Amino acid sequence: MKLHIKNMVCNRCKMVVKAELEKLGFKPLLVELGEVSLAENITSEDKIRIAERLNHFGFELLEDKKTQISEQIKTAIINLVHYTKDPLKINLSAYLSELLKLEYTGLSSIFSEVENQTIEKYFIAQKIEKAKEMLTYGELTLSEIAYQLNYSSVAHLSAQFKKVTGITPSAYKAASADGRKTLDEV
Repeated sequence: MKLHIKNMVCNRCKMVVKAELEKLGFKPLLVELGEVSLAENITSEDKIRIAERLNHFGFELLEDKKTQISEQIKTAIINLVHYTKDPLKINLSAYLSELLKLEYTGLSSIFSEVENQTIEKYFIAQKIEKAKEMLTYGELTLSEIAYQLNYSSVAHLSAQFKKVTGITPSAYKAASADGRKTLDEV
């Protein structure tokens, strides 16, 4: 049986969810970002117990199909932006359509309805958060960051960064890392 869980955005989240399910006596076969496969079927009472336990850690069980699809889109984008080692040379609409086995227009419509923003805006917000992280670590130049995040130029990255954050990447780097958000807050 599959459970869809909101706010699973990192490997620590996966560890917490797995540990809590095991404490409740369930056997997770596979724990991925936003999704858990259990060895057994569960009752509605079990779902309530699981939901209550996970809520303590900021997670939420998702029952609605549209919300599940929206979370799958968010998880795919987070994985793509934050956990892929290669530069982001990808067509996002084709990537999401292939991954989720649905037409992009349908995905876009569902996402906009559930999240009150477009997939593109969410993708940009994630890329800017990744840029903030890279700027904070100081290991890459702005030019290298632009390349890694598939911006056509440093000017394009800088313009989008300023539009989203209100400051330039240079000003952000000169200030501090206080402006970073956790991935589930983006």
